[in-house]
Amino acid sequence: MKVIKQIKAITIATFAILLFSNAAHSQKFKVTLDAGHGDHDYGAVYHGHIEKNIALAVVLKVGKILEKNSGIDVIYTRKGDQFIDLVERANIANRADADIFVSIHCNANTNNAADGCETYVMGMSKNASNLEAAKRENAVITLEKDYKEKYEGFDPKSPESIISKTMIVEQFLEQSIALAGKIQGQFIQSGKKSRGVKQAPYMVLHKAYMPRVLIEMGFISNQAEGSKLDSEAGQQEIAESIANAIISYKKEYFGASDNDNAIKPSQQIEEPIKKLDTIAKKPTVKTTDVKKPEVKKPEVKPEVVSLGVASFKVQLSASGTKLDTTPSNFKGLSNISVSSEGNLYKYMYGETTNYEEAKRLLSEAKAKGFASAFLIAFKNGKKYQFKMH
Repeated sequence: MKVIKQIKAITIATFAILLFSNAAHSQKFKVTLDAGHGDHDYGAVYHGHIEKNIALAVVLKVGKILEKNSGIDVIYTRKGDQFIDLVERANIANRADADIFVSIHCNANTNNAADGCETYVMGMSKNASNLEAAKRENAVITLEKDYKEKYEGFDPKSPESIISKTMIVEQFLEQSIALAGKIQGQFIQSGKKSRGVKQAPYMVLHKAYMPRVLIEMGFISNQAEGSKLDSEAGQQEIAESIANAIISYKKEYFGASDNDNAIKPSQQIEEPIKKLDTIAKKPTVKTTDVKKPEVKKPEVKPEVVSLGVASFKVQLSASGTKLDTTPSNFKGLSNISVSSEGNLYKYMYGETTNYEEAKRLLSEAKAKGFASAFLIAFKNGKKYQFKMH
């Protein structure tokens, strides 16, 4: 009898450990890294420098750094020389329920003097150079089978067609800009020329339902910059900047872990990345075989209800365009309020001091088609950061 009790105790303890382990794993910060182009899609090619190879090399280095952090899970859209449809790249991130999506590319221009790095967030831009960059990257879809049906008539030569003509609203814009800003800040710290954070209608970003950015690491059309991008030292420097920015974003928006220390320039990854010519031609992209989850939103800790929160609202979207708060602009929802921060307008639905009522309003907004809506709280007249269970 005593032995049976001991076995039961061990079994219960083991089960508890497994539950704790699974809970800890589910709380990991998930990063999807996307190396642009691949296989027969070479991307930009100048002076012997090939975009698809450079993008992959940097992604593998970024992933190697992040994988050393026990609080981070890394998902790759490709780890070898493989062609992945643009929509599938986004779907890999969606299926994994990733917290952020980072697509890495090289820039190019017929003006070989052009240089510097820039990071894009999803959105409309009237800037001709931004639209040209989007056209160049979006043109990849023409290499995909049945792309006209797959992308519902989207014309890669007209990237503006991604955006609704009646309501130009960018979901996750605020978080995407924050991540992009951290990436550009790290590039500046490493001595790179920054061309800033920009908006453009990239298809690969449009289909990813989370904060997402597209990085143009530099111009391979520029001989000096292209040579650095194609060098081991140059790629390591860029990888460290991107990894540091991701870790900083995680700490600020998802909480710090014990090993969230930034990588110093002198630190090198322990195992060198294999040369691209040693990577298998068409390896299988590893993805998690799970049911497609609902889009992950910021979550609220249970204790927030007892902390004197004055009111809850549902944030529907954020946009650089000011809209009338009429129901016709918000799929029939009324009681819309708007706040502005600089050039960014945030649109919110409803207001209540009751947490259960707030969740009902959130469900109503999602049912109307605002899949990325989330709750925000105000305490003592100021926005209060919280996570929702």
